Amino acid sequence: MEAIITLDTIRVYAYHGCLEEETIIGSDYLVNLSVHANLNKSSQTDALEDTVDYVLLNKIVTTEMASASKLLEHVTSRIINAIFYNCPRVNVVTVAVSKVNPPIGGDVQMVTIKMTQERKI
Repeated sequence: MEAIITLDTIRVYAYHGCLEEETIIGSDYLVNLSVHANLNKSSQTDALEDTVDYVLLNKIVTTEMASASKLLEHVTSRIINAIFYNCPRVNVVTVAVSKVNPPIGGDVQMVTIKMTQERKI
């Protein structure tokens, strides 16, 4: 049974950006994550070890967001790779990382990088 697990609007404070002040001051980020996985076994056993633990997914996001990157696509890719490494049941990952109030000289609520990747077999 293919299922989708979604973590919506994970709020983190991080230090990503190309501008020096972004790496010093930091800013607010929102991360949205969805993973596709076969959850047939866990739907029958009701056992945590047979599913994709969303507590682990959240920890992966917060850990990777804590490590500064110049580009949002870099941290987004790191999140995807860490999920595939730590969650063998996951087949597809979609991650969207949004920088709230980006310093781009305009009235922009947020800028978002969204990436989707399938597990390489």
